[in-house]
Amino acid sequence: MASQPLNDPAEIPRELDRWNWGAFFLNWIWGIGNSTLIALLALIPGINFIMMIMLGLRGSRWAWRNRYWRDADHFRKTQRKWAIAGLAIWIVVIGGMAGLFASIVPMMKRSEAYQMSMELIRADEQVRQALGDDITAGFWVWGNISVSAGGTGRAELSIPLSGSKAAGNAYVQAARTGGAWEVLLLIVRAEGKDVPIVLRNTKNIQIPNAPIDL
Repeated sequence: MASQPLNDPAEIPRELDRWNWGAFFLNWIWGIGNSTLIALLALIPGINFIMMIMLGLRGSRWAWRNRYWRDADHFRKTQRKWAIAGLAIWIVVIGGMAGLFASIVPMMKRSEAYQMSMELIRADEQVRQALGDDITAGFWVWGNISVSAGGTGRAELSIPLSGSKAAGNAYVQAARTGGAWEVLLLIVRAEGKDVPIVLRNTKNIQIPNAPIDL
């Protein structure tokens, strides 16, 4: 069997020895397609990100050495196709994750735990004095809500708030028993204020800087 012919020149030309986006985006997949099996190290947790950086930095050099290329233009066009494919896949994946997360937030806002918390916040006189009237919640509500088949559930939410005077944040703990939700802990912190406003604290949890009589 004839040996594989060497690339000419044997070392990668300087104009081709640049950052390789295809190797960075597609790492081990790119490695298989470019006979660069060291890229399989990107599958190992803990070193995968480091390997992605190394592939971006040295991928072009490794690909030139490990595969036969007709000429520099053949190499350049092939690596450009890898880069376009890698970027397209990353856009689809990141867009899908962002879409999934964005759909979760409206679901959380429709939950009974969230609705009950916002009603308590808007009705509280101390909160209105601190934040002002027309209290609204920001879009990005963080946390989690879980409900089991037996009718029990738990919710922990962090809700950004804004009013006519100031902005703030609410922290909520709620529990669901027998199909009914109850707010167990509800704290509102106004920006620029050290003392939190405690609306609910059914388990008497110690809250830093909260008034002692609560």
